[in-house]
Amino acid sequence: MGRKRQRKKQGKAPRAEKPQKVNENGGPPLYTEIERSNEAFEKYYKAQNIVPEKEWDDFMAALRRGLPVAFRITGFLPESKHLLKIIKSQYFAELLNVGGDEEKTGKPSNLTWYPNELAWQLDLSRIMIRKSEAYARLHSFLISETDTGNITRQEAVSMIPPLLLDVQPHHKVLDMCAAPGSKTAQVMEMLHGHVNTIPEGVVVANDVDNKRCYMLVHQAKRLHSTCCLVTNHDAAAMPNMYLSKEDGTQEVLKYDRILCDVPCSGDGTLRKNIDLWRKWNVANGNSIHGLQVRIARRGLELLVEGGIMVYSTCSMNPLENEAVISSLLLQCEGAVEIVDARSSLPGLVSSPGLCTWKVSSKDMAVYSSFDEVPEKYHTQIRAHMFPPSPEVATQLKLERCIRILPHQQDTGAFFVAVLKKMVPKLPWESQHKDKGVGKVPVDHEEKEDTKEDKSVAPRKKRRIQGYKEDPFVFLSEDDKIWKTVRDFYEVDSTFPNQQLLGRCEQENKRNIYLVSKTVKNIIELNRERIKVINTGVRVFCRCEGKEELACDFRVCQEGLPTVLPYLNKRKLNMSRQDLYVLLTEEYPLESQFSPELQEQLKDLEKGCVLLVYTSFPGTADEFQLVLAGRRGKATLRCYVAKQERVHYLRVCGYDVSEYEKRDRRKKPEDSLNMEVLGAGDTAKDVQEATKERTDNSCEAQNND
Repeated sequence: MGRKRQRKKQGKAPRAEKPQKVNENGGPPLYTEIERSNEAFEKYYKAQNIVPEKEWDDFMAALRRGLPVAFRITGFLPESKHLLKIIKSQYFAELLNVGGDEEKTGKPSNLTWYPNELAWQLDLSRIMIRKSEAYARLHSFLISETDTGNITRQEAVSMIPPLLLDVQPHHKVLDMCAAPGSKTAQVMEMLHGHVNTIPEGVVVANDVDNKRCYMLVHQAKRLHSTCCLVTNHDAAAMPNMYLSKEDGTQEVLKYDRILCDVPCSGDGTLRKNIDLWRKWNVANGNSIHGLQVRIARRGLELLVEGGIMVYSTCSMNPLENEAVISSLLLQCEGAVEIVDARSSLPGLVSSPGLCTWKVSSKDMAVYSSFDEVPEKYHTQIRAHMFPPSPEVATQLKLERCIRILPHQQDTGAFFVAVLKKMVPKLPWESQHKDKGVGKVPVDHEEKEDTKEDKSVAPRKKRRIQGYKEDPFVFLSEDDKIWKTVRDFYEVDSTFPNQQLLGRCEQENKRNIYLVSKTVKNIIELNRERIKVINTGVRVFCRCEGKEELACDFRVCQEGLPTVLPYLNKRKLNMSRQDLYVLLTEEYPLESQFSPELQEQLKDLEKGCVLLVYTSFPGTADEFQLVLAGRRGKATLRCYVAKQERVHYLRVCGYDVSEYEKRDRRKKPEDSLNMEVLGAGDTAKDVQEATKERTDNSCEAQNND
């Protein structure tokens, strides 16, 4: 039978349209408007005394307001200072002249506690974007520069833990619960911030969720670092990694800095996660306390003597904050202490940590000691959740913890504790763990199997969940690809070619990556011990074209700043006008360039070229831009993604307003408080987005 035909209803007047509801941002509501109140929440936190009584109304009023947009400029890039000048002169100055209701709420403010004026926040709603061209321009700018890695949109309080780590270029850093990666990116910036070469240190960015690891990869790739290693493990059972020493022996990798931003109930994010008003209950904090203690405890084990671990949550609940720190310090028996870091960030308004707190059951019954807790709640409420005696609390110095509340500086709520390990070994660590130094121990499962009777089938190892990753294969000295690249670009003998790797066993590799010496050391010694999701920066990629070239591999734009100092051929100097032609035209003819550049091209064979431009020479704003390009039969083009082209034009003083308008017509308004990708994006989504952004072939048009 055919499909039933829908008959038109005749003789009936069209139904009157109902008035459309809108949310606070002027858009259609995605769900029924949630009331921003929760009686149990208010009762619980009033009892905890986290806010002085006279500030309670201001505290609640701040929680009920939307969260301002915050962003920071990537500080280690050569053009970062000039980009800050552009933001102030071309975007913020325009906002100061905007009238109406925005005068009070929409003005940008500098986060004074963030170094070098690189972090800012402002109220920016969709209504403002629609009503004002100035706000629309700023919004478009933030999206564009976030894609290129020059700006990171990140909640203001989320920027605090990495600052307190005080990362130096030689530090080995572990981010235990890293996804989605904004804090990891901040740590990587600090690692690269004081050196022009590949840093000695490393950032191990770990997350237990395989899909969220790919969000982490997407975030890390924007910074083009050779020193980042993304792993996929349970932070509470983070495996030991081993390093090879100069004398040939091996040692357990201990970290100089650890960021322990643990999973939490998240009630400090009520301003942006409105659904929490409806879902909040006391049990959320109680149930996650044990996991937080286990993760932090493992972090302290992995910390070197004298090392710093920053414990943080976006929760206000003392059961997830001071109770965790108190439990750790009591177990450590003086081996770990809280560092008073409140003066490290001048201008940051905060409150001291609590020295006492209430413990409640899910039905809001309050208990003053574990002896009062009914047996039915013993699995939910543990003895170490209760506050120590006043004398012990004074010894632990819990007041050194840092609490940030929403009404203090118009932010979300946050908790931070800076912990320092005073001894090499913690009280609960047994002697046999130290015997691993000097020799890599056999896996525990293998030891057990040798003791069992051979007739008994060996116990199966736990299968690592998630996608099967491609192998990491380091190139040998006599590799054909390396020889071709070395000769074509006249690579300096000091270049660390032993740190180049591919992601397949076959000879016809498509992409070549560069990692730091420490990352290579970790990968080679721990292949079977850890699950590595991603590492390195892509420095060379194969040209997919029919035309024969002396070298099939071109230099990738993302890896160019790292390898440029080692390349002695194929480097060309260009003028400001040459730069403009390269960035605004897809296939410009050689005749369109300056005579000086044409002269350099005269005897140059076809293939990849490296185009160097010095912007604002002889001034305080001077910086160098380098573009990866290709010389064809009669053309000279660059391999730079669209958003990066707009960025380079912007920082070199060109008007990019037409590009911004074009983007606003093409792109729907995205969520202002998301960090990079939505929480619902799958690993496949992230992989496709990353591939589209970075994997441009020689014949393809370079669109981001």
